[in-house]
Amino acid sequence: MTHHHQSTRGKPRVALVTCAALPDLDPDDRLALGPLAARGVDAEAAVWDDPAVDWAGYDLVVLRSPWDYMPRRDEFVAWTRSVPALVNPADVVDWNTDKRYLADLAAAGVPTVPTVWVTPGESWKPPASGEYVLKPAISAGSLDTGRYDLADPEHRELASAHARRLADAGRVTMVQPYLDAVDTAGETALLFLAGPDGLSFSHAIRKGPMLTGPDRGETALYRQERIDARAATDEQRAVAEQVLAAVPGGADRLLYARVDLIPGPDGSPVLVEVELTEPSLFVGYADGAPDRLAEAVVTHLARRP
Repeated sequence: MTHHHQSTRGKPRVALVTCAALPDLDPDDRLALGPLAARGVDAEAAVWDDPAVDWAGYDLVVLRSPWDYMPRRDEFVAWTRSVPALVNPADVVDWNTDKRYLADLAAAGVPTVPTVWVTPGESWKPPASGEYVLKPAISAGSLDTGRYDLADPEHRELASAHARRLADAGRVTMVQPYLDAVDTAGETALLFLAGPDGLSFSHAIRKGPMLTGPDRGETALYRQERIDARAATDEQRAVAEQVLAAVPGGADRLLYARVDLIPGPDGSPVLVEVELTEPSLFVGYADGAPDRLAEAVVTHLARRP
């Protein structure tokens, strides 16, 4: 028997945080609205930078699709610190919105894509050959991300220009080898949702390859992805559990987590990123996943004082 949290105002009120470009939420997140209503939860979309929203009036505030914060990350992180009942928590958002967290995870022994970090003021000389991916440490949706074949002189010049463009904007550049198994295997995202005993595995999806060439400065909100349902292997699940065990403050505080893996050079899974801030959860790709997301919200409501 689950005991549903009731606020003094009757039904618990939950804000699902989005951005002005998606005022009615991402369609995938909308799939949880029915299951939430069925559980007696009054859930509604709320835009993170809308000054009219009374965040303290909600029993729980769940980050979902605030996908326009990248150019204003400092403002966004400050906002998260001001919201009383936020999940995932503000300190996790601060850590997770700068991809230098990958260095922390690598240091904890998690197999990650090898990464060189170039900070503004440092010079970076492209390697003489090999395929590499360049992206900013603070980014989302594959924007400002490019793939370069450094044996090609034009690509070497474009890669150098890409790093310079980011440095001139005061941004840290990540340089990673392009692991070409992603061309065939794609990327596997493992989705975890909160239950009574902390995060538990919900489902997995496959994302097809997205990076086709150099970055030429597109400005869309995100790049379209090709998604399919996929079964996760035991090895993938073991790496994902290792990732979650290394999250600062513990993964049991999280409402959701998404762990994105690709095959490394020897075929074993390596971490591309762990998304703890505003990941697409792809609940539309797995039976029962919208209900599991609603249950995760109910689980966190029950923890509120």
